[in-house]
Amino acid sequence: MIEIPSGLHKDVVSLAFLLGTWEGAGVHAALPGQGEPDTEKCNFGQELVFRHDGRPFIEFRSRSWVLDAEGAKVRPLENETGFWRVTGNQHGATGVREVECSLVRDDGTVEIWYGELADGKPQIELATDAVARVADSAPYSGGKRLYGLVNGELMWVGEKSAPEVPLRPYMSGQLKKVLNPAKLVEDIADLPDDGIAFFR
Repeated sequence: MIEIPSGLHKDVVSLAFLLGTWEGAGVHAALPGQGEPDTEKCNFGQELVFRHDGRPFIEFRSRSWVLDAEGAKVRPLENETGFWRVTGNQHGATGVREVECSLVRDDGTVEIWYGELADGKPQIELATDAVARVADSAPYSGGKRLYGLVNGELMWVGEKSAPEVPLRPYMSGQLKKVLNPAKLVEDIADLPDDGIAFFR
């Protein structure tokens, strides 16, 4: 069940399934000629945070790091921050499901993404509309992403292209929602005093 938090702006209610902190792992494969030797193909850990402050957008932050064979953090991999909006839903009732994202990466890349919410399921497909990058960042011409809620987990896959490299998958993750400690306290308050009655 998807919870709609109080104070969420009506224009982004359709993005409510993304809200919260998500943690998990995935697989990364750098484009040919890009990335460090240990990131040509590696496992990574990730934390995604989607939050709102009552305005008509969702704030997004992603941090990822290279994992070694035992699952320990080796070093940072990629950080992103940005904002997600539902662009065609100014009055909350038009039924238009177009999503717009503006993202900045730690390598000096700025992207504008457009996409659409799937009909009847918590899934978003996005593609870059514009890419700008600083001179020292790796060649990059565009990408595609798919985010979806599957059995309570947030799954995503990203594709990337460069001037000499056609669009290809480079990153995918499987993330679980991190429980909110305040919510845990609420749930504990509902338990019987002796705890035993809970199991009867």
